[in-house]
Amino acid sequence: MRELKPMIIFGETVLPGESRTINVEIARLHTTTKLNIPVIIRRSKIAGPTVLFSAGIHGDEINGVEIVRQLIYKKINKPARGTIICIPVINVYGFINRNREFPDGRDLNRVFPGSRRGSLASRFAFHLVEDVLPLLDYAVDFHAGGASRFNAAQIRLTDDDAELKVLADIFNAPFTLFSKNIAGSFRNACSKSNVKMLLFEGGKSLDINQDIANEGVRGVKRLLKYLNMLDEKQLDETALHPTIYIKNSVWMRAKCSGLLHDFNMVGHFVTKGTILATITDPFGKFERKVKAPHEGYVINANHSPIVYQGDAIYHISKAGLEDELD
Repeated sequence: MRELKPMIIFGETVLPGESRTINVEIARLHTTTKLNIPVIIRRSKIAGPTVLFSAGIHGDEINGVEIVRQLIYKKINKPARGTIICIPVINVYGFINRNREFPDGRDLNRVFPGSRRGSLASRFAFHLVEDVLPLLDYAVDFHAGGASRFNAAQIRLTDDDAELKVLADIFNAPFTLFSKNIAGSFRNACSKSNVKMLLFEGGKSLDINQDIANEGVRGVKRLLKYLNMLDEKQLDETALHPTIYIKNSVWMRAKCSGLLHDFNMVGHFVTKGTILATITDPFGKFERKVKAPHEGYVINANHSPIVYQGDAIYHISKAGLEDELD
């Protein structure tokens, strides 16, 4: 538990019991227009952990932004003890442009810990590592599937951290996937700083799915309840079913190019031979069924109406295979 004392973040001081929004400016637009990243901080007068809820590292992953927005709007970010920091949109440049990357073409989630004098994305990563990570005990970073691929609501974590597994059980997303930390990612930077981070994936880019948002919000409330940080005015969220752990999974790839007609099986358990979709040509000459190659949970589905041979179209769990998560 952190000592109850003034918090210095991005050069500004936030006192115990204080609520502040700090508008962080790293670089202006090419028009010289100011562009701020709002960092919303709420502190209790009672000592406790410091937790970060962040989204928008990829600027087109809107569903995570919606989850953090709801935490603020519903005052779930008002802690009974400790401090809650919310950054709804980290990559505000990509958010404005409806783009995954920064204007310099870099993926922010591959350049951590960054550099003070590096690329624009690298400078952002540097400031997160220098100004935010030293303050944190826990973090939840919200993401969505890229390139029209829809993720079932899931938590991702490494399989060698017992405390993270406890937190994943508490968060209780429908699925929990074991996956390695990727070099240069925010999750990897948190791990190196001894910040316990859960990575949430759900929905797809440039889309808001309310069911996914609800799963994220409910999980946050369960996590804050466990940390004794949930305000007494907030209702508890009891989980109906325990999270399903997935260690091994494989991607199905399209065997031909054409129009993909998805049968909406994402999140469901399917048996071998279940028809997941059809692929047709635009001219009415063929229609080919896409069948599950084995039983398992469909944890990701490609929602693009047009696919090429070799495109990843479904991500399905399977026991006994080596971990092939991206």
